[in-house]
Amino acid sequence: MTLNLTTAIEHWPIAGTFGISRGSKTEAVVVVAELRKGHARGRGECVPYARYGENVDSVLAQINAMRPQLENGLDRIGLQAAMPPGAARNALDCALWDLDAKCSGRPVHELAGLSAPRALTTAYTISLAGPADMAKVAQKSASRALLKVKLGAEGDEERIAAVRAAAPYSTLIVDANEGWSERDVGVNFAACAEAGVVLIEQPLPQGKDELLAQMQRTIPVCADESIHDRPSLAELAGKYDAVNIKLDKAGGLTEALAVAAEAKRQNFVIMVGCMVATSLAMAPAVLLAQTACFVDLDGPLLLSKDRPNGLRFDDGLVYPPSPSLWG
Repeated sequence: MTLNLTTAIEHWPIAGTFGISRGSKTEAVVVVAELRKGHARGRGECVPYARYGENVDSVLAQINAMRPQLENGLDRIGLQAAMPPGAARNALDCALWDLDAKCSGRPVHELAGLSAPRALTTAYTISLAGPADMAKVAQKSASRALLKVKLGAEGDEERIAAVRAAAPYSTLIVDANEGWSERDVGVNFAACAEAGVVLIEQPLPQGKDELLAQMQRTIPVCADESIHDRPSLAELAGKYDAVNIKLDKAGGLTEALAVAAEAKRQNFVIMVGCMVATSLAMAPAVLLAQTACFVDLDGPLLLSKDRPNGLRFDDGLVYPPSPSLWG
């Protein structure tokens, strides 16, 4: 039976503005790959990311270039060798998982040899802004168990102090998105320690992070931009305590599961994160996150609206997807 591929670019407005050290945006632009075999349909969603040399046109072209091979029977295992890690492979990999589930009548977690998924506590992101504005968001979110605070600009000491004051009981993790330098990393670590932060993501730029191996890390440090797939783990030893695994970086659920297994073998703490996207992009990550210590899958909560049959978010928890969404 012939496998048919269709693709689409979708624009999803963000509720307000999403800001990090590299800039801000008001919409999430995603690429969706859909595979059909008879009456069965599998979907995958990805987010092209300029930081990794991607854009919507390049990712769309990568996906469409795979059409002949897919029509000739390329499966998920073959896909790993046929495409490099990245957003394009993520969309196709997750679409193939979904299609396999629909064709077999078995959920993805069974096909992958995983336990049945459960609801997980997810972080809620506070975007980079002025201290007063970040404090307002934190106050509204103070009942959440886990908050992720975006830093990476001058004045971060005041930002993290303001957020802590506004949300005194939430667990805080910080993401600097490569925004700190050797000049201010010590001061910012101290401010984070004072605020009771339990994890700091990517404080220094990838390739300029040797200081992390030399300094006394008073708070565990998590690699984000420095970790993609399994080979990239080799550069992290001695500098990082944890890794943030994202499907768009790893190139899909298949490689992400392998990264998590290898990272655990090397004694890294596991975090599972996301780009700002809809529930279709989060759904496979919920399976990946089942054994993670930190979960950051709040992408749909940052949008003005989510797609139909989206994930259920309730009281700081994200619930596994229904088959009508994915898997």
